[in-house]
Amino acid sequence: MNDDSNFIMSVESKAIDLGFDDVGFCKAHIPPITRKRLIEFIDRGRHGEMSWMSEKLYTRLNPANMWKEAKTALVVLANYSNDKNSLDFLEKKNNGLISVYAQNKDYHKWIKGRLKNLTSWILSQTRGKAKVFVDTAPLMEKPLAEASGLGWVGKHTNLISRSFGNWTFIGVILFDFELTSKTKPLKGLCGTCLKCIDICPTNAFPQPYKLDARKCISYLTIEHKHHIPRKYRSLMGNRIYGCDDCLAICPWNKFAKLSSNIAFKAKKEFNNPSLQKLSKINEVEFKKMFSGSPIKRIGRNQFIRNVLIAMGNSSSKSMLPCVVKLINDDSSLVRVAAIWALGKLSKQRFNIEKRHNFNKERDIDVKKEWMLTYIEINY
Repeated sequence: MNDDSNFIMSVESKAIDLGFDDVGFCKAHIPPITRKRLIEFIDRGRHGEMSWMSEKLYTRLNPANMWKEAKTALVVLANYSNDKNSLDFLEKKNNGLISVYAQNKDYHKWIKGRLKNLTSWILSQTRGKAKVFVDTAPLMEKPLAEASGLGWVGKHTNLISRSFGNWTFIGVILFDFELTSKTKPLKGLCGTCLKCIDICPTNAFPQPYKLDARKCISYLTIEHKHHIPRKYRSLMGNRIYGCDDCLAICPWNKFAKLSSNIAFKAKKEFNNPSLQKLSKINEVEFKKMFSGSPIKRIGRNQFIRNVLIAMGNSSSKSMLPCVVKLINDDSSLVRVAAIWALGKLSKQRFNIEKRHNFNKERDIDVKKEWMLTYIEINY
């Protein structure tokens, strides 16, 4: 099937008909520089609690390590850009900021369903085999998208598209046959720009093209399952699920076409929601509210932990009743965040609540938080 440009054009047309916004082909191969960066990332422990990254390191280094028959990668992009800049909401401190990608249904299902349709159609024209991937297997999608000519991996380690800026979901189909495309990979077009590096609230980029996930607010709010390290709490602001700062600041977004896909439009209740309202939801309400959403996977307790950190950063006394109530929550994860938030909002109320609650507490981490916050605000 080499140099079969007519077939490639028909595949591209079918992909667009299915709702994808861009499509490309490349060899199922990860460049040496990318493999080197991944090994360094793991060796330095920058993956944090994401143990699957170290456990699946060999598999991630090349598609053939996961499926030995892989020869060609078909890569699709789905545009989810909207007309709101998340940076504009950082000063609305009584409201929570949810990453743009998570403001509607989980994108995985939408993309995977259409990728399967595309795969079935392609295999009906060939005798080959294929495997479908949407960000849930140990496959490095971004370097394949770059090799396919769909964009380039920027200094913030995310894909940048000329047509859609930073706002794209990536899907991949691996085939056991070769398809030759004349499209050449794009060379990085970031130039001397360092806006994505400079804007990061926690300095999560030790240098361009390298990320320390342990410092990243997206990692801290989603992947980190335990108490947020104290040194990062104030830096999180009102970000309660993910962080878009390094994406939103990129100058290439000015060329982004707005997405017309209704599946990616922000739900009203997810667009800058009230922190007070969110803090009151229980387990049942959480599951109902975030049914079908990627937010559901972190669970109510971790989500409320994030909300409480944002409440502590709000400087709003109106948050106090909700925060005080959560000091006695069943979850120690929630109690620790509530104690910290209370200390940020009111020294007087904190000292009152400590006298009432400290001796009753049995969890060592919660008792430690009472003491550390007490010392922090009183001395």
